[in-house]
Formats: sequence, structure tokens, C-alpha cells
Amino acid sequence: MKYVLFICAPAGGEELSPAEIAEDPRFTSYIQEVRGRDVVRGGARLRPGADATTVRVQGDEVLLSDGPFAETKEYIAGFDVIEVADLDEAVALASRHPAALAGGSVEVRPVWE
Repeated sequence: MKYVLFICAPAGGEELSPAEIAEDPRFTSYIQEVRGRDVVRGGARLRPGADATTVRVQGDEVLLSDGPFAETKEYIAGFDVIEVADLDEAVALASRHPAALAGGSVEVRPVWE
């Protein structure tokens, strides 16, 4: 089954650059593990929620606002698309993600196929 792991970081927390993540042993170890298991099917690091633009439509009017769609204590910092046997395996991977281990969370969501 395919799952998306939404990597959530605390709002206002430390924002690591892609270069810093590439040098952080917590992330490099995790990335090596999941890539070595050949379960990653895609993903991306996202810019902070403050860089988001939210689009709403009311009738014929398109409304834009800066920032995420809701004020939250966490924001989605990135996502991974994985293909594993079942939810248990997806949860096991998510529970070892550095974001989950550092005070954030990882939302596991199945993909419609």
C-alpha cells in the first residue's frame, strides 16, 4: 500500500535548511534506512508555513491570504510517499522519523489507488 507521511514541525521551532538536514546524522541515518529498504516513492521538503498562500473561492471571487489555512502549533514541513506492506510498517517508519523524535509529529495517511 502507498502512504503519505506528513512531516509536521512545531511552529516557531528550529527551521533546518536542506543543507543542514543533509549534514544532520539523525536525518542522514533515517534517509539511508528508508532508501535502503526501497520504500520511498517520492516526497519533498516544504518551505515554512509563513511562505504559504491559501486560496479560497466564494462565488466568483478568488480570495488569497498569506500563510497556512489555519493557525496551528505545527506546520507541514515536508512529506514522503512510501510503499510498504501495511499500516503497521508505515507507522514503524514514521515513529523513527527525526521530526517525530524531536517534538514534532508524522501523520500517516493512506493513498487512494
